[in-house]
Amino acid sequence: TKAKGAVVIICSPVPRNTWVDGKIKRGFDGYAQWAADAAKASGSLFVDLNTIAANRYDALGQEKSGKLFSDNQHTTKAGACLNAESVVEGLKQLKDCPLVPDLAPAPSVVSPAP
Repeated sequence: TKAKGAVVIICSPVPRNTWVDGKIKRGFDGYAQWAADAAKASGSLFVDLNTIAANRYDALGQEKSGKLFSDNQHTTKAGACLNAESVVEGLKQLKDCPLVPDLAPAPSVVSPAP
């Protein structure tokens, strides 16, 4: 990929709808760390999507966040929007990421459907 001139960006997976002591569980059974390790080993950019999305779910709380999931793993459309907004947030945090100037500002905040 790099030989073709592309910028490699690895994202950790988003969290599942699993809560412990009022916080959504982070780490995703080691997959989040594996993504970080792969990015480091390959010299790729890394977006810690697991932490960014988890912080947003925590801010909403377990009850409201639960409405953003259709089961323990899969999100609803609103949950997918929250995750996508988390990707944009993560990209904007990257140093020297060539995609940032092309990102449109996110005008809305996700609110779960009733």
